[in-house]
Amino acid sequence: MYRVLYRKWRPKVFSDVVGQPHITKTLLSEVRENRLAHAYLFTGSRGTGKTTCAKILSKAINCLHPVDGNPCNECEICRGIENGTVLDIVEIDAASNRGIDDIRQLRDESGFTPSQATYRVYIIDEVHMLTIEAFNALLKTLEEPPEHVKFILATTEVHKLPSTILSRCQRFDFRRIEPSVIAERLMYVAKEEGAVLNEDAAMLIARIADGGMRDALSLLDSAISVSDDVTVQVVSDCAGLMGREYIYDLVRAIAAFDASKCLGILDELHKASCDTERLLGELINQFRNYLIIKTVNNPENLIVCTADELEEIKGLAGLFNDEQLIFALNVLTSAAEAVKRTQNRRIEAEMALIRLCSPESDSDVSALAARIAKLEKEISELKSGAARFAPAAAPAPAARREAAVSEQEAAVSEQEDAVSEQEDDFPFEGFARDQTGGSYANAFSSDEEDDEPFDFDAFMRDNDKQTAAADDGQQSFLPESEPENEPEPEPWSEPEPPKPAPSPVKEPAPSQNEPNELDRRKWLNIVLDVEKSYGPLTGILTGSSARISGDVLTVRLSSPKIKNFFDESLIASKIMPCAENALGRRCEVKIEYN
Repeated sequence: MYRVLYRKWRPKVFSDVVGQPHITKTLLSEVRENRLAHAYLFTGSRGTGKTTCAKILSKAINCLHPVDGNPCNECEICRGIENGTVLDIVEIDAASNRGIDDIRQLRDESGFTPSQATYRVYIIDEVHMLTIEAFNALLKTLEEPPEHVKFILATTEVHKLPSTILSRCQRFDFRRIEPSVIAERLMYVAKEEGAVLNEDAAMLIARIADGGMRDALSLLDSAISVSDDVTVQVVSDCAGLMGREYIYDLVRAIAAFDASKCLGILDELHKASCDTERLLGELINQFRNYLIIKTVNNPENLIVCTADELEEIKGLAGLFNDEQLIFALNVLTSAAEAVKRTQNRRIEAEMALIRLCSPESDSDVSALAARIAKLEKEISELKSGAARFAPAAAPAPAARREAAVSEQEAAVSEQEDAVSEQEDDFPFEGFARDQTGGSYANAFSSDEEDDEPFDFDAFMRDNDKQTAAADDGQQSFLPESEPENEPEPEPWSEPEPPKPAPSPVKEPAPSQNEPNELDRRKWLNIVLDVEKSYGPLTGILTGSSARISGDVLTVRLSSPKIKNFFDESLIASKIMPCAENALGRRCEVKIEYN
């Protein structure tokens, strides 16, 4: 009858146990020197050798002919323990025998002396599954057992054990086995089984096993059943590492903030009977891989995948920054916890995908960090000139005016250069060309006390008037060309005193019927007041604008998706008092969407 590899190659002596030298050396020394504890506690993840070491220890302390602390595996006691015919070695599954009655029966049986072996040994596997009453019933026996009784407790979740149990046992923590150690053992087993195992395939199996030798041997068993020549491709097919393109499609849709495509993929997977909890687990594993790619120098040691998959994972990792990955992991982990408590798992998965595609509508701290990181990246691209700009919209009147002033200054500078060249050739000193009229005037006065300093402010006001006229199409600031025939120089005359600056003209009050765009700075102040008074709206009003018509303030929000998370009446109620403080009058607030 065929025996699976992990049972066939289970170690029979301490020296065959791989990856746990700190435990096997201690147990060997205790057996040789006969310094045995009355209770042992073996902890660690699955497949690391807890039950195997418990059985070897039970054989070693009862062996008739021990070999340097190891059992001989030849005497009748060793063979009987291996075959399960020695009744003094009792192995109990605490998941099935977890009640107080089972422990009471164990306690009563422990008083009898062993029939064949030297010690009666109780191996209680998954001991954390016992009830509180069962633990309490075991305490006294575990603390002061009979001389002929030994307890070996094994568990994968030591944190669930009461402290009263922990204090009564000698504890050994089994570590996850290193991938290189597992691969070496797999190569040896494959050779003994007559199969050819590629080194890369052995390392891939070792990484998939996640430190468990039993899982590694089980996967090797499956691969050998497919082909005696075990390659990376064979291992990938057996482990189900290939054919996960739908995960990559989901990731690309999340990176593009395409919620519609994400929900479409989820619908197809739901129709194909894909388990929602497993899907969320795979997404969590993918984003964890991306985070490792961005933070670890040698990620191939921490990621379970083929070389081709690693290259694709590296490419997808570049679509996200660290903050986005942390936000995605938080959302997916919360969804994975929620699907265990709800009847409709699909809704939880859909909500998680929508949150990932719409971080601007999420007020979570990790979402805000992701948005800030995205803005910092865009600013960095703008500074480096790497960003591509969309076609610029028509400039506002203020922008046109600034552009006209810039053109005017450039034209004046060119004309000054031309005047300077002409003055070098002009025969009469003390005369200069008038820049605006093209004529010459005496540059020196006989009475220097009458000269007044140049009024720069008046000059700039005149420029502003001419620029405004240019905006209205009335006249151009400068002539397109110099007149061919220059007029005769006019006699110098006393300059007119500068005109007083015109008083600022107040803007007319807004009409009751015609809407007017609210001043941008004033609107930003209102937004800041709203966010201070009601934190959940932080970032929601980003990119919004407002216009006022009489006593009605209409607010235009940037995205209609906001209505999925905030009621319009709530937003309006938070804006109204802040707008009243800023505008000095009470206004009705209405919400629109761009």
